[in-house]
Amino acid sequence: MQAKSEVIIKFSGSLPEAKPAANKKVEVSLTDQNGIVFTALINAKSWRKAETNASEFADWAGAISGKLGVRTDSGFEVIDAGLQIFEKKAKEPKTEEGAAVAEAGAS
Repeated sequence: MQAKSEVIIKFSGSLPEAKPAANKKVEVSLTDQNGIVFTALINAKSWRKAETNASEFADWAGAISGKLGVRTDSGFEVIDAGLQIFEKKAKEPKTEEGAAVAEAGAS
C-alpha cells in the first residue's frame, strides 16, 4: 500500500530567518514545540511576497507546507515547500439577533 506524507508547519509573530540558497531559493528552518527542526527551501519570489504581506498585515499567521522529506540530524526536510501568509481578522462579536437566527437554523 502506498501512502503520501504531507506536512504543514504553522507559525506567527515573526518570519523565520531565511538564508540564501542555490537556484533562486532561500532556506528556512522552523523548530516545533517538541524541538524537531523542519528545514525547507522556498522560492525567493514567494519569500519576498511573504515579507511584504507580513509587513502590511497588522496581525497574521504563516504556514509552510510540502512533502515530508528525509530525516536529518535534528529533524526533517520539507520537500517542494510552499509558503503562505494569512491575515488574521478580528472576529465580530455575535449580536443577540444573529445568535437567535443561528439557533433557529440549527434546529
